[in-house]
Amino acid sequence: MSEGGATQRSASALRTALAGQRMVRFDAPKLIGPVPQAGRIIEHVECHGRHLEITWDDGLVLDTNLRMSGSWHLYRRGGRWRHPYEQMRAAVEVEDWVAVCFSAPIVETHRLPDRRRHPGMGRLGTDLCQPGADLGAVVNLLLTHPEPETRLAEILLDQRVMRRVGNVFRCEVLWVTELSPYAKVGSLTEHDAIRVVNTVATMLRTNLHQEPSTSTPGSKGGLAVYGRNGQRCQRCGGTVDCRQMGEQNRILYWCAGCQVHLDPKLEKSSDDTPMDPHPAAQRYLADLPWNRDVG
Repeated sequence: MSEGGATQRSASALRTALAGQRMVRFDAPKLIGPVPQAGRIIEHVECHGRHLEITWDDGLVLDTNLRMSGSWHLYRRGGRWRHPYEQMRAAVEVEDWVAVCFSAPIVETHRLPDRRRHPGMGRLGTDLCQPGADLGAVVNLLLTHPEPETRLAEILLDQRVMRRVGNVFRCEVLWVTELSPYAKVGSLTEHDAIRVVNTVATMLRTNLHQEPSTSTPGSKGGLAVYGRNGQRCQRCGGTVDCRQMGEQNRILYWCAGCQVHLDPKLEKSSDDTPMDPHPAAQRYLADLPWNRDVG
């Protein structure tokens, strides 16, 4: 197998073991850049030639340039490594697995580009973790947003509207409020906006002193949809789905069975032919070329 093929095979194995898992430990003795934090969720594992990249839910990316000498191995936790510790350049540990990079010449981290971080894009929004935060101001920002066609799922990540809402929280907030991931901010009623802001504030404050996103209101413990692709929804019994969305192609998890509030596809179909309410039918129709999401 070619060197590039070996990297692709490693990426596939790591993706199966790590994607959607909470990292419990990270070690990289010669790391260049910020250190990934324990408790973050691993979202992507990809390879580009001899570069293997791991991306976390906060937008931090680990880039290992393997060149000719580097390689990634996957072990069960507690398993014996095939190379000595001195050759380890990065180790990513989740509940059941440890992914170890050996002998890579360059191991560095960077953050995904986000135009919202540019100072010219405006000041940071309200920190909803604070007990005295002005929730009404955030509600007003949602109801008067200058780009009403923008999806609420993207607005939730906009630090100019509200702070601290990462990808995990936005998935869980949309589930709690039963809002479609395709809902546009301009379609929100005042009641919808108030419920969204109150839910965000409640979740942020509840999880402030815990591991990230350990509790979702209305769930049976832990996360309701994030990282649960293909599993049963705890509320309606439907199937949890996922799709890359937005400028950064972050993975958004939702239940197609019960998260239908303000779904523009459903509203459009109500003026036409009634849509089969089964989640599989919704997914089929959404993937038709003339309905396919390109954002």
